[in-house]
Amino acid sequence: MFVHTIDPVLLELGPFQIRYYGLFFVLGFIVAYFMLRFLAKERHINLTKDEIADYVLYSAIGIVLGARIFYIVFYNLPFYLENPLRIFALWQGGLSFHGGLTGAIVTTYIFCKKKKLHIYDILDMAVIPAALGLALGRLGNFTNGELYGRITNVPWAVQFPGAEGFRHPSQFYESFKNLAIFFILFMIRNRNLPRGILFWMFVALYSIFRFFIEFFREADAQIGYFFGWMTMGQILCIIFLVISLYFLDKIRKTEVRK
Repeated sequence: MFVHTIDPVLLELGPFQIRYYGLFFVLGFIVAYFMLRFLAKERHINLTKDEIADYVLYSAIGIVLGARIFYIVFYNLPFYLENPLRIFALWQGGLSFHGGLTGAIVTTYIFCKKKKLHIYDILDMAVIPAALGLALGRLGNFTNGELYGRITNVPWAVQFPGAEGFRHPSQFYESFKNLAIFFILFMIRNRNLPRGILFWMFVALYSIFRFFIEFFREADAQIGYFFGWMTMGQILCIIFLVISLYFLDKIRKTEVRK
């Protein structure tokens, strides 16, 4: 068993702080930039280095805005209505994957309309580094000592600051899950799949894996459980899984008719 004593702040200069959480976040987008350059060349998508950099920047803004809005609305609206200035305290955590995904889709749509590209050509590429970036992001959650799991006595349990007892390090479970999704998508990326399959496979896989990992993760204290056992994360996973299965079936039927 492990006692979490990691200082989430790497460097502090007066009021300015550099946190491990932020570094993992930035590292994820750097990885995304170089991987998108590789994938765009591999898939013969005509994008310059500057255009890819622009897309990564737009995506970062869309992901953060979407993730923050979803977290505020679905996870802790009363708190932020009473403390509106805390909306901007991103370094304290509070981002929703499902909101980030929604923000990424919106910014990708705008980017593709501007560049006259098919949205699935970009989304099918973007989810590969996105899965890797999400794996890094969960490591940031661990250093922050947040989003920890439920009480357990497994040998790898962790005692987090301010949390009762030893807990599942569910941040690592999620990181491994995202790595698994990354390797699956990377291995099948060149199998001549119809447009959109990789993207909606990513959404489906994430939803399924995340649904089961939620059984090891502590529910948000301000929300608790729905029906005595279901978390808000699981509800959102079901919604996004249904959406992904709908589009996967739609793409399949379109291909059959060709």
